[in-house]
Amino acid sequence: MAAPKNRGLGKGLEALFSNSEIDTKEISIEKTEESQEKGISYIDINDIKPNENQPRKAFDEEKLDELAVSIKEHGLIQPVILRKVKKGFEIVAGERRWRACRKAGLKEIPCIVKDLTDEENALLAIIENMQREDLNPIEEAEGINQMITSFGMTQEQVSKSVGKSRPYITNSLRLLKLPEQIRDMVSQGKLTTGHARAIAGVSNGEKQIKLAEYAVKEEISVREMEKLIKEENSTKKKSPRKRNEKNADVKRVEEDLKQIMGTKVSLNQSGKKGKIEIEYYSREELERLIELLKTLG
Repeated sequence: MAAPKNRGLGKGLEALFSNSEIDTKEISIEKTEESQEKGISYIDINDIKPNENQPRKAFDEEKLDELAVSIKEHGLIQPVILRKVKKGFEIVAGERRWRACRKAGLKEIPCIVKDLTDEENALLAIIENMQREDLNPIEEAEGINQMITSFGMTQEQVSKSVGKSRPYITNSLRLLKLPEQIRDMVSQGKLTTGHARAIAGVSNGEKQIKLAEYAVKEEISVREMEKLIKEENSTKKKSPRKRNEKNADVKRVEEDLKQIMGTKVSLNQSGKKGKIEIEYYSREELERLIELLKTLG
């Protein structure tokens, strides 16, 4: 799918969201005239397929089972948002509810059908999940990245669309630069977002993985992790590479050359080779040293 640039999707999405949230007190699973007036249709669950652009990849089966039990007892109190496709319908928002309804054995479920383009469908799926805080941190970061790369949105536009601050968006995107091993830890809930963001400040990938494994194993807090990283960075800055100390013989040769040349002379040795540096402080002194070297020759 081509990435449209600045199509003004934000304004269109405001209208889409205006009636996609339904008061749970007003809807039951039963077909009523009131629900039909609200644009709710009852669709065969087998005619519905998931959204390929759904940012959420992991579904907790235990929580799905719990939701299925609740749906059996109380019905589905919030419709699933769909759009019409060539064969049946595609989920725009509410895949988790749809999955739970299948577990509950429902044949038809209440839905609201929207007329959406491919771009609006994909973008709305991302925003709806993020506004519900229904994604793990890595899925959320991938959703934000898709909004920027696929739809040409700026970080500021993403910030307004999902109701998150600019720093939040920036920090979220940093998680995608971490090694896959660490991203998996975050997705699985083994490592918190705070730990991951602190580790993202370390440039070395291998060091990042070691820090992540240490955080998980020792169960250290985010503050402790930040302190550890700060101390390591501080130690590196305070420990520059020491210059090789010159031995007494080298210093004696330097002194002898200084007496001959009448200026400071440095002897820098590396193994069997090295170089002699003769300092001068004016053009006249340079000319004097040149004449002196000629006489020595």
